[in-house]
Amino acid sequence: MAKKDVPPRWDRTMQQRLARGEAAALGEFYDRFASLVHGLAHRVLGDERAADGVTREVFAHVWEHPDSYDPRQGPLRTWVATLTHRLAVQRLRATETAALARDGGGTAEELEHRVRRASVAARADYIVQSMPVPLRSALERAYFQRRDYRQTATDLDITEDEARRRLRLGLQLLSTAHDTEPPGAPPGYGGAV
Repeated sequence: MAKKDVPPRWDRTMQQRLARGEAAALGEFYDRFASLVHGLAHRVLGDERAADGVTREVFAHVWEHPDSYDPRQGPLRTWVATLTHRLAVQRLRATETAALARDGGGTAEELEHRVRRASVAARADYIVQSMPVPLRSALERAYFQRRDYRQTATDLDITEDEARRRLRLGLQLLSTAHDTEPPGAPPGYGGAV
């Protein structure tokens, strides 16, 4: 395995500890990823109780199947986000399909459109949370504070060229939210909607 392909030490160590059944490892894993998991699930489902259920499912899966994470496929964070996304979308489809059958309102195409929209929004949230702080800071100023690249450069005490570069890179990352794979996942990592 090439040096750049070696997963972070924490990821490998955590997987090994979980595989040995260390309850403390699960607690540490939960502390690190609970807000990510719950936030993604809530973004897809739009329901607190449903997001709680998916969060429990994700951590139960991690505890019961720690070897399903393959460090060669990417960081543990991406794997957890992919797992969360998949389970949340499955739950949304099941819930919406049941509502469609019960109420008779809407079509299968409308259901898929709602699922797709929720999925893209969750991926966009994950991308923003995962991007480097300098890119996120530039995007937040441009989007939330309605600052142009010149004002962003002044706010961040950087050159205008650097502000444009950060905004461009941040937007390029966000544009991948429409891809069928989760952000940062290698092709075929199992995140297709």
